[in-house]
Amino acid sequence: MSDQRVPLRIGILGAARIAPLALINPAKQTDAIVVAAVAARDVSRGQAFAVDHGIARVHNSYQDLIADPEIDAVYNPLPNGLHGRWTRAALDAGKHVLCEKPFTANAAEAREIADLATHSDRVVMEAFHYRYHPLALRVEQIIASGELGRLQHVEAAMCFPLPKFADIRYDYALAGGATMDAGCYAVHMVRTFGGATPEVISARAKLRDPRIDRAMTAELRFAGGHTGRIRTSMWSTDLLRMSVTVTGTDGQLRVLNPVVPQIFHRLSVKSANGRRVERFGRRASYAYQLDAFLAAVLDGVPVKTTPQDAVANMTVIDGIYRAAGLPLRQPS
Repeated sequence: MSDQRVPLRIGILGAARIAPLALINPAKQTDAIVVAAVAARDVSRGQAFAVDHGIARVHNSYQDLIADPEIDAVYNPLPNGLHGRWTRAALDAGKHVLCEKPFTANAAEAREIADLATHSDRVVMEAFHYRYHPLALRVEQIIASGELGRLQHVEAAMCFPLPKFADIRYDYALAGGATMDAGCYAVHMVRTFGGATPEVISARAKLRDPRIDRAMTAELRFAGGHTGRIRTSMWSTDLLRMSVTVTGTDGQLRVLNPVVPQIFHRLSVKSANGRRVERFGRRASYAYQLDAFLAAVLDGVPVKTTPQDAVANMTVIDGIYRAAGLPLRQPS
């Protein structure tokens, strides 16, 4: 990809492990983006990160990076409870924002950020990268074609093992929990492929401590009459399960690994047309996501993972926590 315009200059908040996958590596595929700066709470860690990844500037604080006039956009991969605060600060400074999922700690905070974004001319995009991959687009196309008939049930599972319980993803003070970390994907997929935002009927958690879920199962219902289910865990007997199943009156499709299909994937369809398997190229979902962010900033192309979409996703997550008898996550 090539663009003759001045490159979009992006700064990273935090020396996060996800940043090379989500931003730094895909940015190397285009001359239209420069990862220009990083800031970390520990300046020495930020300096080491900058050396490792060829980043020119290291700021002493998140605020310094956001205030940098030579930064056009901010990538926010901070802990969940800090997403809202620093996305708000970046918007106030006139920066575009690519914010890691989940968008905020809860739906109320998401509404606040969405309102700010609506009244600005900046792009704010939640980083559900799977949503921009051709695999997800193809699933939507199959459902819309009517091949599966009328929708009956949509189920998504996002389970992986994280036995390190000191990890910040188990920290309530940082808005942690399995439903926030892994489950936000499952919720988003059920909403996307179910075609609407469902009501939470029931939820059952397995606990790490009285406030933190290490696993969650939730039953959902759509206004159109079809049902949904999410299963998610960071530590349970479901050690590794990443899948989506969409069942209609006339057929069923199943996707193995809809999240990072560049590693492996399988889309299988069973309908009146027979059985088939479809596969896609190895280009990373993160690269497609960065293409979409760049197109939104430079050319005004609408994004799929808007702040308004994030409000809907966080509303379901809040509903799951309430149904499971757990407190909502709060901003840090």
